[in-house]
Amino acid sequence: MKSLKKSLLSAAVASVFAVSGAQAAGISDDKVKIGVLADMGGVYADICGKGCVTAVEMAVEDFGGTVLGKPIEVVSADDQNKPDIGSAKAREWVESQGVDAVTGLVASSVTGAVTKVLTDNKKIALISTSASHAFTTKACSPYNAHWTYNVVALANGTVKPMVDAGKKKWFFITADYAFGHALEKVASGVIKNNGGEVVGAVRAPLGTTDFSSYVLQAQSSGADVVALANAGADFVNSLKTSAEFGLTEMVDVAGLLVFTHNAKALDPNIAGGMKLTTGFYWDMDDETRAWSKRFKERHGSIPAMGQAGAYSMTMHYLNAIKEAGTDDADTVMKVMKKNKPNDFFARNAYLRNDGRMVHDMYQVRIKKADERKNEDDIFAIEQVIPGEQAFGPMLSQCDFK
Repeated sequence: MKSLKKSLLSAAVASVFAVSGAQAAGISDDKVKIGVLADMGGVYADICGKGCVTAVEMAVEDFGGTVLGKPIEVVSADDQNKPDIGSAKAREWVESQGVDAVTGLVASSVTGAVTKVLTDNKKIALISTSASHAFTTKACSPYNAHWTYNVVALANGTVKPMVDAGKKKWFFITADYAFGHALEKVASGVIKNNGGEVVGAVRAPLGTTDFSSYVLQAQSSGADVVALANAGADFVNSLKTSAEFGLTEMVDVAGLLVFTHNAKALDPNIAGGMKLTTGFYWDMDDETRAWSKRFKERHGSIPAMGQAGAYSMTMHYLNAIKEAGTDDADTVMKVMKKNKPNDFFARNAYLRNDGRMVHDMYQVRIKKADERKNEDDIFAIEQVIPGEQAFGPMLSQCDFK
């Protein structure tokens, strides 16, 4: 009799745990909610901003608008490139509005603050546009997925070939915050490891409009290459000033992070011929052209790589929820890492255990005026860079299995 009672008790306990497990699975709050956090009106607005919102909305629509029978909702906010604003919004979203994952994430300083909030709350960061590699190294987290590119891939794709070609002396004009510092540091390491030297550097605040003093310092440095370790409007303004002061005629000026929108905004007589590294180009093949046409019809311009990345990672995230049968972050991240993304953006791709999405990168050249067929004909792809070569190895301490 005792044996029978024990068996019945064990069966009852197992039943309770089975019910609890079933309740834990499925969709929390009866919806999947994705937040898009980005600079919506400042120096980085064109490279993600409202375009990232459009891309995420397209992904949700293409997925069907629901997952596991529950609606998918997209919310967005302007972080103004300020870490305190970004982290406060992320906290509000996840703690009181039921947001399950946050994407966009442009300025690396903002992303650093936001990922801390998300990790503390066990929510997923879908990083589409930040450049710092910190989010898969010193600030790695089991909840980070860093998708489009990082400073390591940029340096390996752009800097190393120039040093190998004999451009040994480098000077940096650097954005004075986390992204710029990281890009300068990694690029400097590539330069030194390949027999070059850094002869000087200056740092310019985010949103600088007058780069004349920085360009004058670069002119007197004796460098073979002046590297612009900035992005967005800062890159455009610093390159325009370099041309006005004749720097582009004296030395090579290398843009270490150049988005299609920024290259398009420049006079091809100034930017034409510049080589750079990117994670996506809209006119690469039929797949990229088809998606980019749809994006342009919705948004009014061709996509930047971060916007294409936002679509790709949103689709991968939603597919993982569908396969996992739940939006639980730990379970979803395991499925995201198990399954290889494969779409118009992600080529030869996989999400590493550290959260780095490894995929093909591209060395491109900005076309000169006489090469362009239309206003959106900006880059010529010169080389495909395999992901393993571009992104480098994973750190053992960030191996979140």
